[in-house]
Amino acid sequence: MPTETERCIESLLAVFQRYAGREGSSVTLSKREFRAFMDTELAAFTKNQKDPGVVDRMMKKLDMNSDGQLDFQEFLNLIGGIAVACHDSLILKSPNP
Repeated sequence: MPTETERCIESLLAVFQRYAGREGSSVTLSKREFRAFMDTELAAFTKNQKDPGVVDRMMKKLDMNSDGQLDFQEFLNLIGGIAVACHDSLILKSPNP
């Protein structure tokens, strides 16, 4: 039986694989695949953006090797950054001991 952490990793892998390979390589997200991921999986973020270019800029910043696609490591940088921001927000909201 997988642990909670193992299930979370499996879930991240499954989500990445669901969007990667819809067009082109099955191990990377194209710009269009990344947009589909953002619009579906992080819809609250994209719908609340007033700047229509924010997702394109995010992709460009995450694309460390500038190949126009996101591999799993680059994708994890996004997930990690979001997780850190959520953690920081929780810390700010919690009462100081």
